[in-house]
Amino acid sequence: EFQRGASIAVSGVCLTVAEFQGSAFTADLALETVQRTSLAHLQPGSLVNLELPARAGDRMGGHIVQGHVDGVAEVIRFDPVSAGQDYWLAVRVPAHLARYIVEKGSIALEGISLTVARIQDDEVSVAIIPHTREVTNLKLVGPGAMVNVEVDVLAKYAEKLGNTCLRRQAEPLSVARLAALGF
Repeated sequence: EFQRGASIAVSGVCLTVAEFQGSAFTADLALETVQRTSLAHLQPGSLVNLELPARAGDRMGGHIVQGHVDGVAEVIRFDPVSAGQDYWLAVRVPAHLARYIVEKGSIALEGISLTVARIQDDEVSVAIIPHTREVTNLKLVGPGAMVNVEVDVLAKYAEKLGNTCLRRQAEPLSVARLAALGF
């Protein structure tokens, strides 16, 4: 249901509807949102991806995408493969986000849930099928473009839990320590 206060993802950025009329809506952008996302670079008439949030009980078709954009990535290449049947999209991600990205893991670019095909240093590549390219704003993306990136939230939680466990240990984990703890 589209109403004031509803959430809507705009190119992967979760926004709150401030006002709406017909099929148009406005949203307020916090300074944090402007600084962390590519929304500040939009011009009137820019093509964006819109997505309403999933409802409880809805089928999940991809990884967990919250609309909490972690930063922007620069498009390095977006080339057709095998006579235009699919595409190879390579982006340069900020170094602080690279640790959350793994091959065959999940990443969201412009709010689109994608599978990481290859990682080389700070370059992340994904395969884009023709349908995804045609029904999203990726059809207008080229080298140098900035795209919103959201890493897998589960990777961030795993890192935090791992760090918390390491800090709580009085001594390094070893076979002797495990035996002393009853394992």
